[in-house]
Amino acid sequence: MGAQTTDPRPIPRLSVAGLRPQNTGGPVHSSLARLIASGLADSRADLVKATGLARSTVARHLDTMIDAGVVTEGGTVARPGRGRPPLRLALNPRAGVVAVADVGAHSARLALADLSQNLVAQEEVALDVAQGPEATLDVLTERLRGMLAESAASGGADRPSALVVGLPGPVDARAGTPVRPPIMPGWDGFPVGRTLTERFGCRTFVDNDVNLMALGEARALPEGEAPLLFIKIGTGIGGGLISASGELHRGAEGAAGDIGHLRVPGADDTVCSCGNIGCVEAVASAAAMAARLGREDPGLAGQDGPRGAADLARLVRDGHPGAVRVVREAAVTIGEVVALLVHVYNPARIVIGGAIAAASDDLLARIRGVVYRRALPLATRRLSLTGSVLGMSAGVVGGTVVGVEHVLSPEGIGDLLAHSA
Repeated sequence: MGAQTTDPRPIPRLSVAGLRPQNTGGPVHSSLARLIASGLADSRADLVKATGLARSTVARHLDTMIDAGVVTEGGTVARPGRGRPPLRLALNPRAGVVAVADVGAHSARLALADLSQNLVAQEEVALDVAQGPEATLDVLTERLRGMLAESAASGGADRPSALVVGLPGPVDARAGTPVRPPIMPGWDGFPVGRTLTERFGCRTFVDNDVNLMALGEARALPEGEAPLLFIKIGTGIGGGLISASGELHRGAEGAAGDIGHLRVPGADDTVCSCGNIGCVEAVASAAAMAARLGREDPGLAGQDGPRGAADLARLVRDGHPGAVRVVREAAVTIGEVVALLVHVYNPARIVIGGAIAAASDDLLARIRGVVYRRALPLATRRLSLTGSVLGMSAGVVGGTVVGVEHVLSPEGIGDLLAHSA
């Protein structure tokens, strides 16, 4: 059980794409709240201009949200010229809370965020997804309830308005269920979303963990950095795709970005956890690197060698020659796969995340070298290939975006107003 931490990240942008306010409650309330939350409107005049609605319509619906305690109005907005400055609008941070669980193979990052996307509580808990969904969800439930109780004791919400869960494997986001996840035995088809909705009494969103990382990273960057490809190198290898419009691209069945099971040449004798042979995850993931180093030097971390990404990252940070060599060799393999993806997807930015990337520049430097050597100039002339600006918080940030955008949607804003009134 980890200690609570502060929030060093930038506040990500919320999407205001597709806002078509009508003269009815839910859509108007949603449009006004999302414009305020996105920073595009901080006064009544700004809202009138941004929505094209009549001043009286904006005033009527805005007053409903202020009376319910969802929006606050106070202080002034600096404006050039003469005249009285307008009052500043903001979402009330105490109006609702979004809970996020970014689950990895051996630990989970848990967070509570207010509607202004500020993290109000965060901790890391140890778990093992290989023990199955019931045991894992029991751990998440216990700790999230504890965090919510602490939030309520300090005047915050005692129940989440939305819960977002990232899992380290393929997910049917519409059903809220994992789909044959290679490193999660016993999870196939388990109703994660429905189970947590019953426990917490709120809408639960379940997605692949790298999808949430990609979304968080893209929304924390300036506009113009998409299309974006986020690649996490951890116990497995996964990818998340963000379109030029800044939206998550899941594909027809939610399988877009599942790059860990692309086949790499020269690895026909390596069996992957998915049952195929030669997958890049089986050859170059942090788990594969740690296993290889353990075979070469079993004394590094006990009889079985390094236990996984955390041990390997520590050895890399310490400059252990064997660990550095294993990472550099794996980076060449990963770089070949990334070069292929550059031609398929033509991203503006590729982000390499995960514990190994955070531990050393070796992984990123080697991947970058292979990509710029192998990919054609047209696809790489403006390509940025970098580490994550959010680091290990990327999944929590992406989950916060998903949760807050739901709470401020026409469907979610009605529930929020009903519980706030």
